Amino acid sequence: MSEFIQHTINGLSLGSIYALVALGYTMVFGVLQLINFAHGDLFMMGAFIGFYFIRLIHFFFGHDSSSLSSPSGVLFSMTVIVVSMLGTALLGMVMERLAYRPLRKSPRINLLITAIGVSLFLEYGGQLLFGASPEFFPTILSKQAIALPGGVILDSTQVLIFSTAVVLMLLLHFLVFKTQFGRSMRAISHSLEHASLIGINVNKVIMITFMISSALAGAAGVMYSISYPKIDPLMGLLPGLKAFVAAVLGGIGNIKGALLGATLLGLAETYVAGYISSSYRDALAFLVLIVVLLLRPSGILGSKKIEKV
Repeated sequence: MSEFIQHTINGLSLGSIYALVALGYTMVFGVLQLINFAHGDLFMMGAFIGFYFIRLIHFFFGHDSSSLSSPSGVLFSMTVIVVSMLGTALLGMVMERLAYRPLRKSPRINLLITAIGVSLFLEYGGQLLFGASPEFFPTILSKQAIALPGGVILDSTQVLIFSTAVVLMLLLHFLVFKTQFGRSMRAISHSLEHASLIGINVNKVIMITFMISSALAGAAGVMYSISYPKIDPLMGLLPGLKAFVAAVLGGIGNIKGALLGATLLGLAETYVAGYISSSYRDALAFLVLIVVLLLRPSGILGSKKIEKV
């Protein structure tokens, strides 16, 4: 039983990271009906922004970064996450303004191809900028094991991931459902043309949506790198695809569905790796995608929509 609880904790930790990326997919899809395939690469950019920010701090203050934080490094870790969120938010704004906005009235396939092109640009541009060799993400949080009843271990990294993910999700929920911006975003998700007719600044709302979704991906990139410290310019490919599968599983365009799908996928991956073989954990996501598309294309919480073609 203790082994099952341990796998569940590990799965929830992984699912929290997937959830932040999946929320970005579902927010952009909600306002533009666009699958932003470059979203996984924003995850990668967040990791590298955090990596170089840490190097900068080490350059100015020496390698004892703990002098800037609490003894456990929590404050410093949160600072790195916030800086990465700001950097990826700025990158998301530039991406929307230069790549997607000029094509907004074009056929949807044009936007999709552009998203793939932006993804490739970030991946191989990242190889030119950062180098193709993997880097080791510095240790910024001292790992401290917290023993729970039954021999279950919860380490400080998982606590940081859980708490940060929950805070960001609650802030996002408040923003979407309790603010004027959220009402504007939901109006655009129903009809972009009608929203503009009632005075909503569509360009501004879409740009901010891109910035928020990109910031969530940046935060996820840092948290993933703290847990799995090897980073490279192609690191966002597989987690990005898995987060997309999680969004489809829950119901693309549905915020609660993205959370549910990411949690289920994180748990399923961990159970497969723990009880069957770690070799199958990556294949599981794509098996889930095939099954969902065959049995329930709209996802668990998604709703069917009739479209004229």
